[in-house]
Amino acid sequence: MKRIFLCIIAIIGMSSNVKAQEDKYLWLEEVDGKKALEFVNEQSKKTEAKLTSSPYYKSIYDKSLEIYNSTDRIPYPSMYGDYVYNFWRDKDHVRGIWRRTQKSKYLNGEPEWETVLDIDALCKKDNKKWVYKGVSGLYPTFDRFLIRLSNGGGDAVVIREYDVNKKEFIKDGFYIPESKGNATYLDKNTLIVSSNFGEGTMTTSGYSNQIKLWKRGTYLKKAKLIFEGKRTDVASSGIVFRDGDKKYIAAYRSKTFYTREINIWHKEKFVTLDIPENASFNALLNDQAVLNLKSDWTVNGKTYKQGSIISLNFPDLLEGKHTTSLIYQPNELSSVSGVSTTKNTLLLNVLNDVNGELYIYKFNNGKWNEEKVNAPKHGRLSVYSTDETSNNYLFSFENFLTPRTVYYANADNNTFKAFKSLPSYFNSEKYEIKQFKVKSTDGTMVPYFVVHAKNMAFDGSNPTLISAYGGFESSSLPFYSASYGANLLDNGFVFVLANIRGGGEYGPKWHQAGLKEKRQNVYDDFHSVAEDLIAKKITSPKHLGIRGGSNGGLLVGVAFTQRPDLYNAVICAVPLLDMKRYNKLLAGASWMGEYGNPDKPEEWAFIKKYSPYHNLKPNKKYPEVFFYTSTRDDRVHPGHARKMAAKMKDMGYSFFYYENTEGGHAGSSTNEQSAKSTAMTFSYLIMKLK
Repeated sequence: MKRIFLCIIAIIGMSSNVKAQEDKYLWLEEVDGKKALEFVNEQSKKTEAKLTSSPYYKSIYDKSLEIYNSTDRIPYPSMYGDYVYNFWRDKDHVRGIWRRTQKSKYLNGEPEWETVLDIDALCKKDNKKWVYKGVSGLYPTFDRFLIRLSNGGGDAVVIREYDVNKKEFIKDGFYIPESKGNATYLDKNTLIVSSNFGEGTMTTSGYSNQIKLWKRGTYLKKAKLIFEGKRTDVASSGIVFRDGDKKYIAAYRSKTFYTREINIWHKEKFVTLDIPENASFNALLNDQAVLNLKSDWTVNGKTYKQGSIISLNFPDLLEGKHTTSLIYQPNELSSVSGVSTTKNTLLLNVLNDVNGELYIYKFNNGKWNEEKVNAPKHGRLSVYSTDETSNNYLFSFENFLTPRTVYYANADNNTFKAFKSLPSYFNSEKYEIKQFKVKSTDGTMVPYFVVHAKNMAFDGSNPTLISAYGGFESSSLPFYSASYGANLLDNGFVFVLANIRGGGEYGPKWHQAGLKEKRQNVYDDFHSVAEDLIAKKITSPKHLGIRGGSNGGLLVGVAFTQRPDLYNAVICAVPLLDMKRYNKLLAGASWMGEYGNPDKPEEWAFIKKYSPYHNLKPNKKYPEVFFYTSTRDDRVHPGHARKMAAKMKDMGYSFFYYENTEGGHAGSSTNEQSAKSTAMTFSYLIMKLK
């Protein structure tokens, strides 16, 4: 949820008070500034020339592109009415096609795909670098969709209404100019819209501060204002809750990244739900509002524990009453990683010591009944698609050595069957997976996975890559990567996935142990994993590399500035690095609930201790870092990576820097761009660590 939430954070302008802060590299924050782009182009060309001339580059690029373009990939489904929809890229569809097939044919394993919208053709017609960003359908007919398109891959999108039967954009249909807003159908002729409506309508975090009802045939600027939050909030956004034939307009007022006020239109006015502001409202099913508690909650004399999933009778809740039921209570090693619904069942993805489990819940006679799905073990389980017209659903299983398999399941009788599997792109029989735990600085036991050759020598010579995230309650789970297997494992690498604090592997408490003034716990955990790998003689500092993106980019930035003695390669992708100004750049203000407010002296006091940009010092033996970002990243400002690289350059340090001209926060917009990124980063790792 946190990553999906980050994906809609809106853009804000640069601070007008920059003169108050001494920073001679501020000019690099001007995204399209002439001087800034000259620096970017000079560094990118040097890096591209060096890494593409690596003897490994061509084979990695070709193998990666083959994987990304493979027709054997699983066409992941989104079910709308009688059809399954899928977005697909390959060598003939560089930007991709949005396509569909009848649900029955998809489930029979014999899909007959018809193209609904060709993004490549649209790019040519509009002379734009469109990137598909998803759709929202008109319930229950699903003959019309609101299509989100980004010019260059950023988070800001244009929203256009599309007729899927005629396969054309609707003339004089709904159209919302580029913004980081959102829109959904209330009915055929009415949208609920949160967008940039002009001056004074955006929060300091860059989200829309207003929610409007927009009627077909009227001007967007004349849409009816139905809700307005405060400009100091993170955002206000509107959605529609559906529970069978019932529907409710909901106005979310996000006060911070982790606290929100939920308002429901009831009896001709908005009613604020009396629930904890930090609880997640996950579903509405059979008149039961399903909540995920982020802290203990005492209601009607009963205390529900942090991390529990509970439900409340929704009609009662609208009247201010609390009729509660416990669905799931985690133990010390478990947490809920996902909540989904079918027509009338609830599905919970549970992590048990970072291994996936799946449960079905049915509400009968005032209580929830649990059934465990006998799904594969020791890996990641994900519910991929549900059908709101039945109790059928699709889930997948994978781990580091097992290609992803999608299963078609029925929640009524708790059965499932394998539907489609990814092919194996490398010989997994040569490798094994181990899970270790290491004691962090404060005594906390931190788990991590190691994938290595069965005949690995424990002599400290193995090139090893650690990947981690450590933030926003986002769990790092086992995954199958054909590219990692074919290009790293098969080149003698060991791969490590670290489950450090800040994530959600053990529920809200694991996340909250890394917030704000506790942030150093996250970095101590990461260092402890590295030290344990060295102590076990799996690797040594000369052969140890680290990789992280976004918040993970901050993680590895801290890692190499705090402990340069541990690492010899650092892939720092789309990173946050300047933690003094992060809240003034693009979406940064919305993340103060995670990191703190650097404008408050008492909070800057702990932030400045780890801010990589401010802890970079001369005359140190830093590893030769590879910074990777995108000019069109409108979430994490490319200025972070630019400024860090410029500062290192002036201090005389060697580094690699590459900035893609499009791709947004994902870094790439096409399979070719992804293959190039993979080939450069893996060539860098092999060059530095083997």
